[in-house]
Parts: sequence; structure tokens; C-alpha cells
Amino acid sequence: MKSVPFKIIFAAAVLSTNLLAQPIAVLASSHGDVLIKRMGRDAFSEKAALGVSLNNGDAVKVGALSYASVMYINDKSVVKLRENTQLQLMDTQNTRTVDVDFGTMLSTVMKEGRRKTFRVQTPSSVVSVIGTEFASIVDPISGVDQFIGKSGNFDVMNMASGQTVSVGPGQKAVSNAVGNLVQAPATPGEYPPDPETTPYEQGPKPSEREAPKKSTQTKPKQQNQTKPQPQKEAAPQEDKKQETETEPETQPDEPDAPDSGVEGKKPPAPPKKPFGMGLGIGSATLDGVLYNQLSLRPEVNIGKLGFGLDLVIYLDNEGNIRPDEWDIKNDPSMLLDKILFIRYADKTDPAWVKYGSIDGMTLGYGGLMSGYSNMMEFPSVRRVGINTGFNLGPVSGEIFLANVKDFSRGGTLIGFRTAYTISDNFPLSIGMNFVTDANMFSGLKDRDEDTFPDVFDDFPDDSTLWNDTDGDGWPDPGQGSSVPDSLIDIDADGDNIVDGNENADEILLKATPFSLQENKASVSGWAVDIGYPLLQSSIIDLTVYAEYNSLSFPASVASDTVSFNRPERSGTGLSIPGVRSSLFGLLHLSLEYRLINGSYVPQFFDQSYDLNRVVTQSFAGATSIQTKDMFVFTDSSGTTSSQGLFGSASLDLFSLATFSASYANMRMDTTDYKSFYAFINLNAENIPKVSTAMAYYQRNNDDNPFDFENPTVNTVMGYRVGYELSKGVSLIWDFRQYYRDDGTGKLQPIKQTTVETAFNF
Repeated sequence: MKSVPFKIIFAAAVLSTNLLAQPIAVLASSHGDVLIKRMGRDAFSEKAALGVSLNNGDAVKVGALSYASVMYINDKSVVKLRENTQLQLMDTQNTRTVDVDFGTMLSTVMKEGRRKTFRVQTPSSVVSVIGTEFASIVDPISGVDQFIGKSGNFDVMNMASGQTVSVGPGQKAVSNAVGNLVQAPATPGEYPPDPETTPYEQGPKPSEREAPKKSTQTKPKQQNQTKPQPQKEAAPQEDKKQETETEPETQPDEPDAPDSGVEGKKPPAPPKKPFGMGLGIGSATLDGVLYNQLSLRPEVNIGKLGFGLDLVIYLDNEGNIRPDEWDIKNDPSMLLDKILFIRYADKTDPAWVKYGSIDGMTLGYGGLMSGYSNMMEFPSVRRVGINTGFNLGPVSGEIFLANVKDFSRGGTLIGFRTAYTISDNFPLSIGMNFVTDANMFSGLKDRDEDTFPDVFDDFPDDSTLWNDTDGDGWPDPGQGSSVPDSLIDIDADGDNIVDGNENADEILLKATPFSLQENKASVSGWAVDIGYPLLQSSIIDLTVYAEYNSLSFPASVASDTVSFNRPERSGTGLSIPGVRSSLFGLLHLSLEYRLINGSYVPQFFDQSYDLNRVVTQSFAGATSIQTKDMFVFTDSSGTTSSQGLFGSASLDLFSLATFSASYANMRMDTTDYKSFYAFINLNAENIPKVSTAMAYYQRNNDDNPFDFENPTVNTVMGYRVGYELSKGVSLIWDFRQYYRDDGTGKLQPIKQTTVETAFNF
């Protein structure tokens, strides 16, 4: 929205200085539909004539397939207006402002002979110029401005955030209405052509363009003529389709779609682009410190082989580079962090494998695992997983592990599925799933890898130290043979008496902290399912199924019995009957009745599992640990039971948008446990200037998952929106939010936002 206060200030300035009636520029050239609105008038009522004077406060509007150029009288600076552009000339005693409402403007600002500061103002940005040649592209619908430098330098300020960047030749700045401002290299040919030297191609007459089209006779060629592009001719539809076929690597999949053959054969995967490049600019919180993030993410696909890298640099508020990510000499395993993924073939091939990111992992009908992702804390926490499988006739199999690095910490999340279809004539499928987390404690952060989690470690960045009883920064004795005596606290208990002068029983020190090496808490689950397609046609598919699930939580007690004490738990769940249907391949429905006994909850391993598999709480100076089951199941007797319905729906709106949602309502005695998940993805191919648009929300096993004002640790939400700057170049906003206990029982929102300039070739 235009800044009203600035307009008021401008009007006062011009009235006070008697500049209102003075001509400041002339119309040097025009072609086609060019109109002028004089200062104080309500409409563009004057048709432009070559050489006409433009007074302070006048506005110029250029229509489709038209252009104009304006030259300032005193310094000969020129602004050229491409088609579909509107601006206003606004001079004060010390400033010269071109207020661009929308469109594309090419500016050649002369340094010699100019006594006023030259500015370009848009609804979101302000450009300050000394002397340069640059282009301004303003899209008020999306709220995105682009400024591309050709010669000289200029500064761009975002009016929402106050952030400023400098732009030079061959560079550009992208600014939006919500406060984001990014500087990036301009691609070759991105600078808009001069409308005087590159005339617009002859198009249909205005009457022809505005005439209503017949809905049954629309041709592809006519569709391309409805809205002329201000920069370049529209790319062929084939090229556009190819650009949008590959999903982002971190985009969540639909949670309820089975992965392993329970609904028949999967469609072949879309072809992948041979090369893609992402430039990520944003922020990330690492170890409680906010860093500016700059990452380069190339992706290469050669045949069935593909790989992607994540080359990232973190800068603190003083511009210092965080060295932890690049200390490869001392820690060669850091090379693994640079690999975003390596894959061979797709899940429809006879054999396939993927190393790195895992998203949308669902086993069977989702009773144990649905929509799991090891990327929820990326890039602040990097998990490297493996997913592989095979399809050999009637038999299929799949196995995955969530994080290779967790093996050194006692274990990781591992799962597998196998399925068998009897025959084409009798397509009854039988499947079996197994999931286990060998050590849920491996989710506790341990930066120095001394097996003592950071929350218990007084020296989280030094593997040789761990206890400091009195908190004076000097370690307690008994920290290890590699610690010299000169570093040991001589008064470890802080009673102002040298420990050597006291009896040993008078010195009260912290016990050895909770250790990942000595303590483990595991969970295992298995499931069997059976499904049969009752109807299979081009109009409707109908499948009935049943699934039996079991969860087991072995008892686990820490050595101190305080930090962790979990009794044995187990439970089962039965989904019978279950029905899944597809109508015209557009609408997909699922409904099942669930019976639960003991400590079982559907989709225990969900999208947010890594966020709450283990949490810590601190009260009165004591820290305790809770695994996910401990706050999901308050009753350890195993005698409770519940029952209820689960339903899901997904809709493909004629390739315009895909929407999916699921809801569960389980009743145990007088208590309801409800879960909700929603996901929407717009087909960017049908939206001008949008390269991707998706959003999701998840909240499982809560009293009211629709209480958006009061989230819980089970709440996860996010969105991803991409704006197409030019062919093959998109500006992408990626936002993710979840919640964690801050150790005092209060929830702390964790927000992750990145801005990426993605290049696709």
C-alpha cells in the first residue's frame, strides 16, 4: 500500500516552495496508449503528446504494447516506461522522487548538473541514486520489487524492515512487503530491453484482446496472448512444465498415502531436471546463537543417479564465520554434512536407494509411521539418513534409518516394510512393518560428544570436562587423566575452604552426569496389514483393509533414579474395517474404525517425532528427562482402552491445487484424543510469477487440535512460497515453526525462516 504520510509531506513541501506549477520534465518519446494525470486531477484524462511538459506532481500511465520516456529538464536524466507501467514525478527543494505504482522502469540518472538527491519509491522500497543506470520492476500484487543494476551503484532500502543493501553492475536487489531484502547476482539477459530499440511485437487490437473468449474454443496460442509479459515473451508451455515438475527436496509428502504396495502400483516418477541451483539466504539459531545463513545448494541428475549438496556458511552479528561446519581437517565426518542427498533410481524401479534427507516416510497404512521427516530441524540440526528398497514382481520391500550419526550414540530410528501381492487375478496384499528407536536419548544434544548431554554438561564444548559444582568456571577434580592439575578447582564445592584442608566426606560434589553411554530408552513397534481392491476402474477405486499395530516401551531407569524413570509400557491398536476410495483419480477418501488397548497411539512416529522423542525439564535446580511416551501416556498400568474414527481426504483440483487433510477422534473413558493434519499445494504452473506455493499444519493427540492460539509440543506448521523473478530464477520463502519446552514447563516457539534465490537450468 502506498505510503500516505509521504504524500502529505510531499504536498506540503511543493506548496511551501511554490514548485507546483513549474515544469520539471518533458515527454521525450511515446508509443501507443500513454496518458497523463495532472496534479490535483482524479483521472488520467490527458492523452500524451510528444514534447509535452510535465509539471511537479504529474503522473504518467503506459498501457499494453506501449512505451514512453521522460527527460528531466535541468540534468537530462531519463526514465523509460515499459508497457503496463504507472508512475508520478515528485520534486521537493532537495529531493527528486519517481514514485512507481507498478510496472517496469529503466532509469539513466546523470550525475553532472544535478543538485537534488534522486530517489525511486515503490510501495515497499526506496532507491537512492547518485548516478547510474538501472531497472525497477514493481509488482504490487505479490508485493515484490526488483532493482537491477547496469552501471554505477545505488542503495535499496526496505521500508518495512529498514534493511539496506548496495547494488552494483550485474547485481540485483529483491525487496518485498513483509520486510525481506536480498542482494543476488543478476542472470544474463535479465535486464529488461529498451522499449525504443526493441519494439513490442504487434499484438491484437485492444478490442480483440478484451473480447470474451469462448470457453469451448480456447486454444493454447490464445491463452498466451491474454496478458503480455513486461520483460520477455512467455516461454513455451513445455519449458514451464519442466521447471515445475520437481518437488523441493524438503517438501513434506501427504501423510496417509502408503509407500509400499498396499494400493496397487505407483505411477512413474516425473523426470528430474539435469541441474538445479539454490542460493539460500536467511537465519538459523545454532546452540542458542542467531546466525545469518548463506548456503549454496547445487543439484545434479544424470540418468537414474542424482545428488545434492548443502554448502553453508554461518555469520554472526559481527560478520565472523562460524568455523564449526568447516573444521574438516580435525573432523573428516563433516564432509557428510555437505551432502544433502545422493540417490539412485526411484521407488518405482526394481531397486533404489537414497542417502541424506528423508521426507514424508509412511509405512503401510500409517498405523505406526506416517509422514516422518528427518529434516524438521534442518539446517540447525543435520540428520543423514538412508532409504532403500526393491520391487520384484509380487514382492516389495523397503528399509530406512533416520540418522547415520546416531549409531555412535547408541542407536537411531530404523524401520522396514515388506509386502506380497498374491496375483493379478486375486490382488490380495499382505504386509508387515517394523520400527524401532534403539535409544531415544540420542536425540539429546551433545556438542562435544563426551556422552554427557549438553543439558547435564557444565562444559558442553570441552570433551575433557563436565562438572563444575560451584559454578565458578573451574572444573571439579576427577574429570579425566588429560586434564592438568593447574585447571582443577581447589575449592570445588565453593565453601571457601581449600578442598585439601577438608575431610573427603565434607566435600559435596556433583555426581557423574547422565551419560548416553550408560543409559538407554528404546521403543519398538510392529504391524501386519491386509488389503483387497474391491473395485478398480477409471471412475472409482475401492479398497478395504485391516491393520494390527503393537508398540512396546521397555522399562528404563537412570542410575540416579531422578533424571529418568520410565516404567514398562505396551499397547496395541486394530484398524478394522478400513476403507479407501478414489473417484475419477481426483478425490481420495479414507475411513477406518480404531480399537486401542494399553499404551498405543496411532502414528507414534510422525512428522514431529524428532522434535519430541526426548525432552528435558528443569525444576528447583534438578533436570529430568521425558521420552515421548511419558507425556503421551499418563497411565502406565496398560489397562486403558479407547476407540474412535479416523478419516482423511485429498483432492486434486484439476491440476490447479492439491489439498489433503486427516482427522482422528479417539475416546478413552471420558477423555478425547484428537489429531489433525492439513496440507495444501498450489500448482504454480497455472499461477503467473509463482514457482511454488504450499503450506501445512499438524497437531497430534491433543484435546483440541483446532485451538490455534494455544499450541502444544505436538504442533508443527510451515509454508513455502516461491516468486519467479525470471525464467529459471525464483525467490523462495521457507518458514517452519514448532514448539519446545524451555525446561520450566513453558512452551518456546522455534521459528526457522530462510530466503532462497533458486536457479534452475
